[in-house]
Amino acid sequence: MNLWFRLLNLLLRSFFRPRLEAPFGVSRLPFRVLPNDLDSNLHMTNGRYWTIFDLGRLDLILRMGLGKVAWREKWAPIVSAGSIQFRRELRPFQRFTLETRLAGWVGTRIIMEQRVLLGEEKIATRAVLMTGIYDRRKRAFVTMEQMMAAIGVPMVDSPPLSAAAEALLAADAALKRDND
Repeated sequence: MNLWFRLLNLLLRSFFRPRLEAPFGVSRLPFRVLPNDLDSNLHMTNGRYWTIFDLGRLDLILRMGLGKVAWREKWAPIVSAGSIQFRRELRPFQRFTLETRLAGWVGTRIIMEQRVLLGEEKIATRAVLMTGIYDRRKRAFVTMEQMMAAIGVPMVDSPPLSAAAEALLAADAALKRDND
């Protein structure tokens, strides 16, 4: 992550922002497109979205109470696959909101949705990511049940996965097969 000032701002503000209800709380972070976010077309560069998405996932983790547990248990949040759709460009100094939420889970795979919004509801960019929490001590991924128990939240069933989430899981499986 190369957004040090934005990261520092996020970490400091997370202490004063309300806790998000796990697992269905939604992180909403306001941003503005800065000059170092731009490419030669003078709009936010494709790679910058992924980096800013890191901040949204970190905010979600911290505000759901998973940050302290992850630090103590030596758990690491990992992104294993993602798909992104760009709908509208972001111009210099334009304001936008990043929304991050858990969209569902299967075993140790957690599907997250991240959206860049212009105004209240106009979607500029949408991404679906396959993530997980990796236990470095046990060298295995943590199940959703373990994660919820660790933060003191009763386990609930995953909502039905969207077609985009199902397609991401299928693409991941196909890539693994093709690699063998």
